Amino acid sequence: MTEVSEILMSVLSTIRVPRPGDRVHKDECAFSYASPESEGGLYVCMNSFLGFGSKYVDRHNAKTGQRAYLHITRIRKTQKEDDSNSGSGDPPKKKPTRLAIGIEGGFDVEQEQYEEEVNVVLLPERLEVTSEDLASMPDVVKERVSLSIAGLQAADSVSHALQVQQWDGEVRQESKHAAELKQLNNGLKIPPSGWRCEVCDLQENLWMNLTDGKVLCGRRYFDGTGGNNHALQHYQQSGYPMAVKLGTITPDGADVYSYDEDDMVLDSKLPEHLSHFGIDMMTMEKTERTMTELEIAVNQRVGEWEVIQESGTTLRPLWGPGLTGMKNLGNSCYLNSVMQVLFTIPDFQTKYVSNIDKIFGEAPSDPTQDFKTQVAKLGYGLLSGEYSKPAPDPGDDPNASSESRGDQVGIAPRMFKALVGRGHPEFSTNRQQDAQEFLLHFINMVERNCRSGLNPSEAFRFLVEEKIVCQQSQKAKYTQRVDYIVQLPVPMDQATNMEELQEAERRRDEAEASGAPYPSVVRAQIPFAACMAALSEPETLTDFWSSAVQAKTTATKTTRFASFPDHLVIQIKKFTFGLDWVPKKLDVSIDVPDTLDLSALRAMGQQPGEELLPEVAPPPLMTPDVEVKAPVLDDSTVSQLCEMGFPLEACRKAVYYTGNTGIDAAMNWVMGHMDDPDFSAPLVMPGSSSGPGTTPTESIPEEHLATIVSMGFSRDQATRALRATSNVLERAVDWIFSHLDDLESMDVSEGGRSEGGSEASREPPPGPRVRDGSGKYELFAFISHMGTSTMCGHYVCHIKKDQQWVIINDQKVCASEKPPKDLGYLYFYRRVVE
Repeated sequence: MTEVSEILMSVLSTIRVPRPGDRVHKDECAFSYASPESEGGLYVCMNSFLGFGSKYVDRHNAKTGQRAYLHITRIRKTQKEDDSNSGSGDPPKKKPTRLAIGIEGGFDVEQEQYEEEVNVVLLPERLEVTSEDLASMPDVVKERVSLSIAGLQAADSVSHALQVQQWDGEVRQESKHAAELKQLNNGLKIPPSGWRCEVCDLQENLWMNLTDGKVLCGRRYFDGTGGNNHALQHYQQSGYPMAVKLGTITPDGADVYSYDEDDMVLDSKLPEHLSHFGIDMMTMEKTERTMTELEIAVNQRVGEWEVIQESGTTLRPLWGPGLTGMKNLGNSCYLNSVMQVLFTIPDFQTKYVSNIDKIFGEAPSDPTQDFKTQVAKLGYGLLSGEYSKPAPDPGDDPNASSESRGDQVGIAPRMFKALVGRGHPEFSTNRQQDAQEFLLHFINMVERNCRSGLNPSEAFRFLVEEKIVCQQSQKAKYTQRVDYIVQLPVPMDQATNMEELQEAERRRDEAEASGAPYPSVVRAQIPFAACMAALSEPETLTDFWSSAVQAKTTATKTTRFASFPDHLVIQIKKFTFGLDWVPKKLDVSIDVPDTLDLSALRAMGQQPGEELLPEVAPPPLMTPDVEVKAPVLDDSTVSQLCEMGFPLEACRKAVYYTGNTGIDAAMNWVMGHMDDPDFSAPLVMPGSSSGPGTTPTESIPEEHLATIVSMGFSRDQATRALRATSNVLERAVDWIFSHLDDLESMDVSEGGRSEGGSEASREPPPGPRVRDGSGKYELFAFISHMGTSTMCGHYVCHIKKDQQWVIINDQKVCASEKPPKDLGYLYFYRRVVE
């Protein structure tokens, strides 16, 4: 014990007590998905508060010299009571009243299901210090270590705090009408049961208007169920704004809807408003599903939910490397599906998993915030098979074992989701998102973090050639742009079952008029060839300004592939807007092929004898002042081009010569001028007196320079950032952090050129690299969406592994029996090697 006491005394200064704001990672290892429930438990560094599984804690000790770790192990308790505590004499657990985790009124966390044990462990000897050992040590040691242990146990983990923050954003808001709601003194009293719609006698989905007490049926859902819209019509006629759903009233609350605010709301005076019509809230019981429950049920009745998830079929669970499920962290199925597919692609496996030891070895002091580390951790978790095993059974029912259902331990990508979503207005929340938007967001992050070395996003990158022909002069213009996804339109007028669709629409209109239930849904059958034709057919431009005739005229635009990527992503554009601008999803079935030959869509470039439209330089970008000043460039467009790998000065020229008209125009300019001898030479602009492409050094505020230099940057770097952002300090700080790699790779002098020689004397940096080859592809994965819009519903992916289609539905990984290839949203093809 003397040895342990002496070690603790020697490292006492490194043992910290968590303070408010400290990030405590006590649920998950920084390098793996080990947790306190895993074999070996979790070791939390008592200095940095980072968590490590037993496989990685020795590495951290050797790298940092930190010796004291809090070892947390949890063992699942045997469940002896049901959730309602029936038969125990205790009252039932309080029903959650808000969609939040571990906070007042929300869902309980699962801590009560585990027995937790904590001890201090000293490395590298692995000496264990129990609470009894600590009691016999000197007071100074006992006090500091005890405070640290208590602080770590009391602190919210980062993952828990993030869950609370994300869910809390979905709490219903107090209605603006609640406080001053007018209620009519009409003597009406509503009985506690036996309600009927006053117009159509419907006995379900009934809403009582809180102003006059009228009981009327709710809205009709898209599948024909729900109601006949009588409560809504009453609001439209009366203007009475709020209604409560009968059957959802309990002592804890009820579903209240505000027609005026068009949302579910809270009514803090609900007991008073109900009492006005004789309803005692404290005696009511729930007899109907809430709106949240109903929305899920209605969506699940639509055929695609059953088909896409292959419901009704006993699917064979799969286990092993590359067959690892991912836990749903709250509407995170879009992320799960995309990452499952990406880590079947060799480029991502090679970049992040084959080099995992090197990546982990070079990880910064806080690996939880390092992009490469967290992507490598996710990739290894999916491919290794370490977490592809049955989840612990929740009960003793042998007929409902996790193994028979296909439920896995899987991985919970909390750190990864927090990192890739940080600062993003949508991906940082727990709301459902568009899988296609997330794929592009992740590719963009890969681009930013792979300025050197293998860039796996190149697997998707391709060039698009757009050819515009002036119909008056027959002269052409060619431009190229970079893209990652082919967006395929859905020509609804090409449906092969048009008569059946028209008949279904007629029956639907009749049902609408008569109040009868809607007929079954008929899905439009769209040929894949029609979608491809809609993509490739010429587009007519009616307002094209032709430089050949110096006037506006008609032109045609055709789009072709200037290169074919190794892996082709096709998005079916199912999501659109109705005539009322309400988002809707096209319910279509498309015969997407297993093999694809796009060779006929390869761009041919300028044809023999074809004349090009003359290039006419746009007017200079001048300020309206009398004095000539350097024009202001849109630095966000400049930044986007720089992130694609183009030289800074070329990006500035592109934005200048396209008149600040956006990224597409600037990209087209770049692609058309890459072979210019002065492509990366500095831009010379009006009002520049001290050097090409810059404003005078004297015009840069010295206090702004001093502020940026104080952050650890050189004066040259600060100068460049301020020049690129028109001397706006806040924008300059953002700019400098988004161009760190550029600034570190070039020794920038005060004049804006490399001291090693002029830009013109060196080879210009290459633009975005694209791979090219055959235009023949085979389907290897697709992601399907269920629901009415990208903001709700559920995503599932199907991946072809070893000639077997596999369905991955979050934590469930099974052999697919009938992959619903006609109902996909994103399709992934790989080049066929001939």
